[in-house]
Amino acid sequence: MNRKTCLATLLLLLTFSPAAWAADVRPGWVVHQTKHSFADMVKKLNGAIKSAKMLRVTRASASAGAKGRGLTIPGNMIVGVYRNDYAVRMLEASIDAGIEAPIRYYLSENSDGTTRLAYRTPSAVFAPYMEEGGDKLKALATELDGVFSGIAKAAIK
Repeated sequence: MNRKTCLATLLLLLTFSPAAWAADVRPGWVVHQTKHSFADMVKKLNGAIKSAKMLRVTRASASAGAKGRGLTIPGNMIVGVYRNDYAVRMLEASIDAGIEAPIRYYLSENSDGTTRLAYRTPSAVFAPYMEEGGDKLKALATELDGVFSGIAKAAIK
């Protein structure tokens, strides 16, 4: 194989590799790989939510449920975050968008003991309702994008 063919092949492999197109597979996702343990990230996320004056309104953990059954799996937890004033504004813009609240963070333990924090941006979560919700929903989603980004950045420090 000549040098041009090798470069072209390498470019094709990089273009179609999972790392190259992963962001397109889950549009609107924000993913942070952290150096923190799962237990520490749960505490850090809870603290960041409280500092942002938001509320943790739901929590679900398959790993906690498995532990109760005598099984050990890597830590994971879904944390639903919202606040009533945002809920009222959301519902004023779009009743159907209400199914998306609370907006969730997903903590998952990596094989090396570190933790991944992921979430879908509020703009992505509410995108299907934008035609109905108009400018009010767009403004709310944009505001919440900043809130959720701030929580994530504070949590991963």
